[in-house]
Amino acid sequence: MTLIDTLDEAIERVSQEIEQRFEPPPDSSQGEEGSSEASQEPQVEASEAELVEQGEAQERPELSWKEAVVLLDTIPGINQRAAEGILAEIGIDMSRFPPAGHLASWAGMCPGSNESAGTRLKGSTRKRSPWLRQLLVEAAQAASHTKNTYLAVLSHRIKARAGAKKAMMAVGHAILVMIYHMLDRNLTYQERGGNYFDEHERQIAEKRLICRLEKLGYEVSLQPAPQVA
Repeated sequence: MTLIDTLDEAIERVSQEIEQRFEPPPDSSQGEEGSSEASQEPQVEASEAELVEQGEAQERPELSWKEAVVLLDTIPGINQRAAEGILAEIGIDMSRFPPAGHLASWAGMCPGSNESAGTRLKGSTRKRSPWLRQLLVEAAQAASHTKNTYLAVLSHRIKARAGAKKAMMAVGHAILVMIYHMLDRNLTYQERGGNYFDEHERQIAEKRLICRLEKLGYEVSLQPAPQVA
């Protein structure tokens, strides 16, 4: 029990040191009132469509390390400790990775390109940062146990056809891509919901069948069926 208490105290000291290092440095050019007002500004929430309409040229306020931890903590499966570890590995400046795929490749969270005669063969992931991969896989495992979330449904769909290990890597890859866009655009996590894939597949089926009927010479008008009591 003494050893456990000693380790708990050591963990607490390290956690406090991490929190202090994630605090933004004091700005001497602004007074206390300016800094308090800046800290009370709400986080920007917007969808990708709204960002496209507004234009990517619009500058976003620069994130601090503490604000980045708060953003990542909104993702299912990621807590404060995991967010701090992920940011310690990738940083908060996403301009070093022009596309999100560049970050995933650098982190070793996507399969290598293995193609022969136009046929894509099985490829394995590259060995990069073991700490970042472990954090992302643990976050994926936690997210897979959440209820009615996009990440949980994604995990179950991939697990059914490719196995549990590949499912965790795929969900970890999805989380890393989310982190990239959230840090790059200063956005909070937007939950798509557990019915995202069902709705997406339904819309694809509607478009395919409508195009097929129109090619056969029909005018198609869809009306929702009345709800049965």
